[in-house]
Amino acid sequence: MTQAHRLIGDTAIPPLGMGCWAIGGPFRAGDTPVGWGKVDDAESTRAVRRAVDLGIRFFDTSDVYGTGHSERILGAALAGHRDDVLIATKWGNVFDEGSRRITGEDPGPAHVRHAVEASLTRLGTDRVDLYQWHLGGASAEQAQEMQGALEDLVAAGKIRHYGWSTDDPALPTALAGPHFAAVQHELNVLSDAPDMLRLVAEHNWASVNRSPLAMGLLSEKYTGDTRLAQDDVRGDEAPPWMRYFADGAPAGEWLKRRDAVREILTSDGRSLVQGALAWNWARSPHTVPIPGFRTVAQVEENADALGRAPLTAGELSEIDALLGR
Repeated sequence: MTQAHRLIGDTAIPPLGMGCWAIGGPFRAGDTPVGWGKVDDAESTRAVRRAVDLGIRFFDTSDVYGTGHSERILGAALAGHRDDVLIATKWGNVFDEGSRRITGEDPGPAHVRHAVEASLTRLGTDRVDLYQWHLGGASAEQAQEMQGALEDLVAAGKIRHYGWSTDDPALPTALAGPHFAAVQHELNVLSDAPDMLRLVAEHNWASVNRSPLAMGLLSEKYTGDTRLAQDDVRGDEAPPWMRYFADGAPAGEWLKRRDAVREILTSDGRSLVQGALAWNWARSPHTVPIPGFRTVAQVEENADALGRAPLTAGELSEIDALLGR
């Protein structure tokens, strides 16, 4: 394995996780789709188990993905391997499993105590290795109120470490008690995050990378002719924060930026996906990208990147020049 291990709290793992949003299947926020369309639970299970076989030791999900379905599938798939892996999940949203809809948010300490018990049940485990706040826009004051409840959950053995899923580098220190271990934030070759990377380096936290493949755009699967399904978060009813896809198709300006760096990313025999992951690993020694997956083939392509070298400093500079940053 070419890539250096990363620390999540006090545990060293290979620097690649698997993001389990897509395997939750369809769900909505109001009437807006926020899942990735129909999913084959049997294939999801095979994919999780194949990831373990290939050395993946970090799986990231959330209670809200599929309104609990992702956690249930992941927990069942990891039965018999629980002590071999780290499980990360998230809390903060309120949802109805029957209608598969998000119904609100709850940033209070009382909710986290209920949410962790529900996640433990769905995951079929007695502890969460990394418990992450899913409300990226919560305030620093709310974070300070939350910190004590999280440290209590650590003391009770319910969680081992905690973190925050947010793209605002001004926020994480407000939640950072003794067992704070990671910030989950967007990071990919098209969307750098230098301020957040400086923050995690300063505190020696893990940088868990959401959207390392730009919601799938950094793959060969999507072209200007691609059209997404109606129940896909990237479809024509996409939420307002969706950048890489518009009107149910890849956004033209982002396709151009991807294609501008394609030759560098696919050097040395890498696929486009593998080159995108190699950029994340080169960008910081703290990064743990968590590409999503729905199939065994996707897991195998992602995992194969671990045996390839990260991009060089020169290649990083070339990419910055091509993208004008």
